[in-house]
Amino acid sequence: MATKLKPVDAVVVGVGLSGSILAKELAEAGLHVVGLERGRWRDTDPDFAMPHAHDELRYVKRHELMQDLSRETITFRNNTNETALPMRSLGSFRPGEGVGGAAVHWGGLTWRFLPWDFETRSRTLARYGSDHWPAECTSQDWGVTYDELEPHFDRFEYLYGVSGKAGNIKGKIIPGGNPYEGPRAREYPNPALKTAYAGALFKEAAEKLGYKPFPTPSAANSQPYTNEYGATINGCVYCGYCQFFGCEMGAKASPQTAVLPNLMKQSRFELRTRANVVKVNLDSAKKRAVSVTYIDSRGREFEQPADLVLLTSYVFNNVRLMLLSGIGKPYDPAANSGVVGRNYAYQTPSGVTLFFEDKVFNQFMAAGGLGMTIDEFNGDNFDHAWLGFIGGGFFQAATSGSRPIEVRPVPRGTPRWGAEWKHAVAKYFNRSFPITIQGACQSYRTNYLDLDPAYRDAYGLPLLRMTFDRHENEHKMSVWITNKAAEIGKAIGPSKMTVSPRTEKYTIVPYQSTHNTGGAAMGAEPATSAVNKYLQSWDVPNVFVVGASAFPQNGGYNPTGTVGALTFHALQAIKTRYVKRPGPLA
Repeated sequence: MATKLKPVDAVVVGVGLSGSILAKELAEAGLHVVGLERGRWRDTDPDFAMPHAHDELRYVKRHELMQDLSRETITFRNNTNETALPMRSLGSFRPGEGVGGAAVHWGGLTWRFLPWDFETRSRTLARYGSDHWPAECTSQDWGVTYDELEPHFDRFEYLYGVSGKAGNIKGKIIPGGNPYEGPRAREYPNPALKTAYAGALFKEAAEKLGYKPFPTPSAANSQPYTNEYGATINGCVYCGYCQFFGCEMGAKASPQTAVLPNLMKQSRFELRTRANVVKVNLDSAKKRAVSVTYIDSRGREFEQPADLVLLTSYVFNNVRLMLLSGIGKPYDPAANSGVVGRNYAYQTPSGVTLFFEDKVFNQFMAAGGLGMTIDEFNGDNFDHAWLGFIGGGFFQAATSGSRPIEVRPVPRGTPRWGAEWKHAVAKYFNRSFPITIQGACQSYRTNYLDLDPAYRDAYGLPLLRMTFDRHENEHKMSVWITNKAAEIGKAIGPSKMTVSPRTEKYTIVPYQSTHNTGGAAMGAEPATSAVNKYLQSWDVPNVFVVGASAFPQNGGYNPTGTVGALTFHALQAIKTRYVKRPGPLA
């Protein structure tokens, strides 16, 4: 039987990027806030200290900072004709676990989604007509526009000290930045990172072809920076260990470097680690959350009453808690009804790898997000009229750090083992670099999340089941934009080049990106969205579901910057409206 605890004003489920910001702001506003985190405490010192900070076996192969799949995982299938099976080892994506969540081990790329991304359906139909809309596609407008989110993008970038170069300030195009970005109020808080050799070659070739390359925006801070919370983020030393690692220098913005120093001083905030929330308890009418139930590291069960419940964990756990708790109607793909689990999406990565005989690249002087990008083929930045697909992605010549155990590029046709393979690995490890393409992924009626009827977690609760595959739209898009990247690659002048569009059946095994989205989609209508424009549950108004679970479909960019903007957007509504007068905000 659960031990019932003293009521609090708000409970935050998952103390990661969104949860840490919301907890800090609400505690400072006078609310008694409890943060429940299923993982352990982690901080720059001592958890990310040398000499083990650069241990590739520990962090990349053995997943030190990632979710423990022996206790909770997901099941996966490509379609409803298959039997879903549990994901036994981390592959396609790697959700984090512990204080800071995935924002501890992220690579640092910090984008603002394009204005088109927030109005994908209405803008596509207006420009191309309904015949251009992909079959079975359920992508929709977000219910909020870029212009509404711009102040919140700005605040998040200044909180995290993002390094970059603006390309559009209040409608004025700025040379050297991204001319396709939505208008921003001001320049980035920190100048862009340095340009690596690979980026310089890409920039020169792209400019010759008429494109407008710019430095990739990154939360690996280019110089020491103190944010509005009084936290100092150090300057990047280009060690190359960003993605999958914590930052031993405290130079990669994260909850640890940007928020926790302030949050942990808040007298009205209490953090409880190794507290796994298994249910949000509702009143008899199923219209109000009254508490959450969690299990601690000793197996004891507690009930924490709260007036406000904020679900701020990773995409999968946000959706799973809603389904386990009866918050909103579960999605039924056969009837095309219900909303919780609907509009799950991922991304469509591809790439071109360039191999050289006469050029050498230092793979160990790198940083998360270090690279040069072009955006000509992202979103609706190019004419899709005769292409047979919608969406696109950005191209980047990245120097983000090569991990020699995991990353061993060799030209296509090289044997997979033996003396010839060893020779190629040794030769091309520092004589190659990729042009990576991160493509969008639309949502479809057949891609969704629900509870698995067969498999359960360590507590006896149903696992979340993922049903997902990319569609013809994504395959056509990937072939077309990857060939465009190959044109740039050819202009750089490699001796060999591997072009790898994404056209095969989706597999959950090799790593692709930790950019899962949807399942608790936001929107303007409760019939097609689980939460409103403020990320408030339509059905249970004192529950807010904050994170990439709110994306109705996924754009080409990394999601973190947009998650940060949505966090501040929800926070503003909670502080200025909900706390004063609890109830539906839309």
